[in-house]
Amino acid sequence: MRGDLIRILSSVEEKANELKLDGFNPDVVLVGAEAYRFIRAQVNEEFGGDEEVLELSGLVVRIVDELGGDAVVIDSKALGYAPAAKRFRVV
Repeated sequence: MRGDLIRILSSVEEKANELKLDGFNPDVVLVGAEAYRFIRAQVNEEFGGDEEVLELSGLVVRIVDELGGDAVVIDSKALGYAPAAKRFRVV
């Protein structure tokens, strides 16, 4: 449903903005397998087709099975030495 897709995109943008305010440059969204399936279904329902989701709000999407129904917006260049990640619930 459109509301779920809007909620997800808003969460991605909110977390990315929080990281930017902390001085980071978010560039990747890590999503759990369950979350990815949900997001993909929402996107394909909204826009038709059966496409893969490669980015959300301009951030590259990467699947990390262990995250389950969650997603994490990260600055991949700063992640190892700073708290450059913001997690949120998708499903």
